[in-house]
This record gives sequence, structure tokens and C-alpha cells, in this order.
Amino acid sequence: MAPPEALGIIAGSGAYPILLAQSARARGVTRICAAAFTGETEAKLAGFVDTIEWMRVGQLARLLSFFRDAHVRYGIMAGQIAPGNLFDLRPDWKALLLLARLKQRNAESIFGAIADELAGAGVELLPAYTFLEDELAPAGHIAGPRLQRRQEEDVTFGLKIAKEIGRFDIGQTVVVRNGTVLAVEAFEGTNETIKRGGALGRKGAVVVKVAKPNQDMRFDVPVIGVETIRVAAAAGVRVIALEAGQTLLFEKAGVIEAATAAGISLVGASCNQQSEI
Repeated sequence: MAPPEALGIIAGSGAYPILLAQSARARGVTRICAAAFTGETEAKLAGFVDTIEWMRVGQLARLLSFFRDAHVRYGIMAGQIAPGNLFDLRPDWKALLLLARLKQRNAESIFGAIADELAGAGVELLPAYTFLEDELAPAGHIAGPRLQRRQEEDVTFGLKIAKEIGRFDIGQTVVVRNGTVLAVEAFEGTNETIKRGGALGRKGAVVVKVAKPNQDMRFDVPVIGVETIRVAAAAGVRVIALEAGQTLLFEKAGVIEAATAAGISLVGASCNQQSEI
């Protein structure tokens, strides 16, 4: 599709919203409006967008009115909201009505319901990787040493396990070594999972991160950045395998440089063609 004249960014934490704003601008988007959240969004995002509106997590009516008044017709969710905030909401009346309709209150169900509310207000939520396609993990070797046979087997094993936990909406990351699962991601997030698994793996762990089966790519897209590499290096991880074409490498050049410097093998793996790794 042609770049929209106006883009709304629902901006969570980290560098994701800023990178998205820069990429969207480079692709021809002329007006960028950011909905920012107190305690989550980086303040410096204001320097990369045309309009920014600060609100609390849970102020759904304010989000909808902001986009309506700004004549935004396309939006992207970018960056994380701390999991704890999803369970400590101070919702406005609009969000209360939304939450009352949900049988399950996890990130996917909440964000999916928000997407429906946006659609009802005339805002189409685009895939989270829109304008960032060049940042998606390619298939095959990306950085660091080539995999040894045992590591290849662990990646294949990890892909299978990670897809299964994703199917049950538990998490997207596992840490394995020698055919044994050391850690499974749940509420704590990827970095804490890597720390736990790395401690058990004793400088030989393999991290595998995938998209969930039937992943809604409008939100919760798998992501790693330089900080993930730093955490993995400190934990003694030797391999990070990402599902190719489904995982974003934020600031890809920096991620590759950090992995190379740490001696971590970074690969893009296909769940259907695992021999590509």
C-alpha cells in the first residue's frame, strides 16, 4: 500500500516507537501522531513525531478521541507495555466496558479488543513490522560462529518446544541445551527467561524465539535488540535462533555487531525448513 498521509503510533516503551517513526518518515509518511503512555513511553519520542498526546494506560476513550481529532486512519502498536500495567489498570469508562466483555485478560485478548475499538472508530491497525520490513530476521546465519551439529539439533528441538508454548499463549522464548528445556518464557519476559536458562546452561545455552502459531502481527511481534544480546552474553548463552521473517531485529546493525563481539551465534531459522540454519 502507499504510505498514509497520517500515521498514528500507539507508543509503548523502548526504542521501537522512535525507530518506527524514523522509518515511516523515510518511507513518505508526512504526519505522525503518537499516543504516549506515562511511565512507559520515552519522552524523546516527541522529537520524532508531529503531535504527541500523553495519557495513562487504560484511557481508551482518550486514545480514540485523539486519533479521531487528528484524522488518523492508520495506526501501529509499537513497543511494550509492562505486563504488570495490564493487571494494574486504572481504566476509563470505555476501557471498563471493553474489559467486561473479555473472558480472558491477557495481552493478546486486550490488544485484540483495542484493535476492534480502533476499527469501530475508523482506524485500521497495521502489522507492527510495517515500515520495518528490512529489520526482520533473514533466514540462515546472521552473525557469530557457525553452528555446531549439537547446537543445530538444539535449535530444531527449541523451535518445536517454543511453538508449542506459543500455541498455549504462554510465551515465545525457550532456553535449551543438549535436548533439555532449561527455561520457558511466561510473565517475566524474554530477558529474565534468558538469565534463568543461561544460569542453568552454564555457558552453553541455546535461546530460541518464535512467533506464536497464528500470531496476530498487529501486536506482540517477537523482538530482540542490543540489550537482549548483552543479557545473553552475561548469561553465557552461545546461540540465539530467531524465527526468520517473523522476528524484528531492532537496530539490526547494532545487534549484529554486539552478537559478533560477544561470540554469540545469531541465526534465522525456518520452522518448515530447519536445514537453512
